[in-house]
Amino acid sequence: LHPRDNERLIATLKELRDRGNTVVIVEHDAEMMRAADYIVDLGPGAGREGGRLMYQGDYRGLLKTKSLTADYLTGRKEIGVASPSPSPSPTAFLTISGCSEHNLKNVTAHFPIGAFTVVTGVSGSGKSTLVDDTLKRALQRRFGQGGKDLPGKFRSLKGAEAFDKVIEIDQSPIGRTPRSN
Repeated sequence: LHPRDNERLIATLKELRDRGNTVVIVEHDAEMMRAADYIVDLGPGAGREGGRLMYQGDYRGLLKTKSLTADYLTGRKEIGVASPSPSPSPTAFLTISGCSEHNLKNVTAHFPIGAFTVVTGVSGSGKSTLVDDTLKRALQRRFGQGGKDLPGKFRSLKGAEAFDKVIEIDQSPIGRTPRSN
């Protein structure tokens, strides 16, 4: 979650608690743990190796334990950051120009071809409008994959000849259980 959304979620959960509800969360987020009234720390390991009660109590008490969770929260251990592999300089781009649907105001975006690209921004900034409502739909229509949904307003699309279809991957369940996404 975006930090602002995380703060709102914590406030909502506390409001539920204040109304007399019991709220139990499985969470790894440090901010959520700091906000908790009570923490149950299980571990170490997973599966057969896990399931041992390491600590239960408040956040300050957790920090004094010898658990792996406490080690990371206190900084006694850190997750190493791998050095990024050098990215090849993009030579070709998929460019969509003049996007002006919903919150977008004459946006031109260049997506490097053959690269893993992330579109980011605050909630409501137009990420979904740009990628899903405009770029994806424009490409689907070009490749004859489009349904009845028209793409958002845009002026031009260049570089699409490097592709032959759109494959959408989302979090929809792929099987009978909602966990199969």
